[in-house]
Amino acid sequence: QVQFVESGGGLVQPGGSLRLSCAASGIIFKIQPMGWYRQAPGKQREFIAGISSGGSTNYADSVKGRFTISRDNTKNTMYLQMNSLKADDTAVYYCNVKSFFATTPGTNYWGQGTQVTVSS
Repeated sequence: QVQFVESGGGLVQPGGSLRLSCAASGIIFKIQPMGWYRQAPGKQREFIAGISSGGSTNYADSVKGRFTISRDNTKNTMYLQMNSLKADDTAVYYCNVKSFFATTPGTNYWGQGTQVTVSS
């Protein structure tokens, strides 16, 4: 059973920070590229950050310089450190396997996501 459990979201003021966690199961986590995606109300789900099995990272332009993706292969867990948050970052954040050489998700399985709301 493939499962992703996201946590760490919440309500923050503009300029604030959050750290999201993604616990994965049902996959061989340590060999999989992984990614974070988000979906704002009325918008399509979008890729925001990816990390290879070896730790190489890439980011969407909208979050580059503000967000940092990381992983702990001993814990089957991925993280997203979010700094300098903006109102436009308000969305439900999801994790998934990431396709090789692309930003598209690697599975059709999605967790419930974790809500991030940036508001004053």
